[in-house]
Amino acid sequence: MDLDELRTLLVRHARPDMTTAIDGVLISKVEQSTPPSPSMSGTVLALIAQGAKRIALGDRVYEYRAGQYLLASVDMPITGHFTEASPERPAVGFGLILHPATVAELLLQAAPGDLPPAGGGAPSGMAVSDAPDALVDAVIRLLRLLDQPRDMAVLAPLIKREILWWLITGEQGAVVRQLGLADSSLTHIARAVRWIRDHYTQSFRVEDVAQLAGMSVSAFYRNFQAVTAMSPIQFQKQIRLQEARLLLATHPNDVTGVSHRVGYDSPSQFTREYRRQFGAPPSQDAARLRGSTLSTAPSLV
Repeated sequence: MDLDELRTLLVRHARPDMTTAIDGVLISKVEQSTPPSPSMSGTVLALIAQGAKRIALGDRVYEYRAGQYLLASVDMPITGHFTEASPERPAVGFGLILHPATVAELLLQAAPGDLPPAGGGAPSGMAVSDAPDALVDAVIRLLRLLDQPRDMAVLAPLIKREILWWLITGEQGAVVRQLGLADSSLTHIARAVRWIRDHYTQSFRVEDVAQLAGMSVSAFYRNFQAVTAMSPIQFQKQIRLQEARLLLATHPNDVTGVSHRVGYDSPSQFTREYRRQFGAPPSQDAARLRGSTLSTAPSLV
């Protein structure tokens, strides 16, 4: 596993906004340990070449470091921070956005015997594994294309598919496979997650969202908890509080208005839950955030 070349390529091509010239490829470079910060995970492969990171999803904690990858198969509210980073040894990571349609295409092309079993119930929405040499080698070849713009348009899509293939046939293959199956438990839960995200300001009955997901209430609740490490109502609350924090960064003097915009009827309840989540009341946290930019990019990378 050649992490040295991977680190060199990541450092060379890192940008403040994490984007690259290859669609769906992200690079992070952080020169100091960071405090825990809330964000959405995105559906992403995150591979660390140097440093270490800790992610909290509900009551679950995931830690990954150089030579390991974290896989997020559903877009979920998380809290994450780098635990090892310095100017001399910055934390650097590679990210690839995962698209269910591309996974589905690969599954259709593969022989059934080449694939791991999909499993029964919904898997956890996140998992950490050691990166195999074949995966790291493919990532390095993809990043080399950033220095070969003439070849990028033709070769980048092929190598991205290769990376997905190593994921599908690797330790977390069952998770990735469910991402591409239209009728998997994970896909049903992802449908509910998207609905809650799109309608986070609205009250809802769990029975109605379970029906949307095509599951009984008991199966829905069990699978939702397995994937996201929280209940549907807790999930909605996390989304509301994260959206409120983004709004307060630009509207620091309108705590009551922000609380209503994200779906709270009671400003006092909003303040209590905000303080519990972020360690400070909204007005104080907004003052701390003033002048800063909160990123909406996937924070696993």
